[in-house]
Amino acid sequence: MVYFVGAGPGAEDLITVRGERLLKEAQVVIYAGSLVNPELLKGVREGCEVYNSAYMTLEEVMETIIEAEKKGRMTVRLHTGDPCLYGAVREQMDILDREGIPYESCPGVSSFCGAAAALNLEYTLPDVSQSVVITRMEGRTPVPGRESVRAFAEHGATMVLFLSAGLLKELAEQLLLGGFKEDTPAAIVYKATWPEEESHVCTVGTLKETAEKYGITKTALIIVGEAVRHRQYQRSKLYDPGFSTGFRKEAGR
Repeated sequence: MVYFVGAGPGAEDLITVRGERLLKEAQVVIYAGSLVNPELLKGVREGCEVYNSAYMTLEEVMETIIEAEKKGRMTVRLHTGDPCLYGAVREQMDILDREGIPYESCPGVSSFCGAAAALNLEYTLPDVSQSVVITRMEGRTPVPGRESVRAFAEHGATMVLFLSAGLLKELAEQLLLGGFKEDTPAAIVYKATWPEEESHVCTVGTLKETAEKYGITKTALIIVGEAVRHRQYQRSKLYDPGFSTGFRKEAGR
């Protein structure tokens, strides 16, 4: 059996209870060593085979999993954050399907949640933004044209950008072309929830300057939108005494 487990954004105590249990039960662990906190591996069982996929190709990863399955061993494929976001898991699952090997997914806390926590941020503020766009800049790996940063920026929603810390000049240009202003609030969160976490609030116009000031070139999320400023929002209707819900009547009725 194979389990795709979300390791969480970095802090070793932000893996889920289920994920931690599966990790302790695993006989083979293949972890994304470029991003997963190695402290999570301290609790693996004695004799567990541990592989760092940062040094492996897809073919090598799958060969290791298939060999473990032949021996009746349980494998945990440990991905950073939640595997459903930029985890390259579907290509692994397709191979497992062809091989007839069963698998399950265990969700994890994504780094975009960790970044919000670092800023005490609510992405969806009433009358400010009710949508979050999770995307990335096009680099060596392309993105569909309809999903360009410029196209998404036209919506004015809160944006969270992965894998873009090294392309901030180009990112700012695309955001501006999409309708954001130079003074639109933005933030850079480096290694969210790790001990070395840093968060810096800036603007679209000063993204590159801010990253250069603090020496940030990778492993950071970029957040853009008025929600970063968390001002001029409306109170939630859910807890408004003048708003009825299925659990509470409007005050005075």
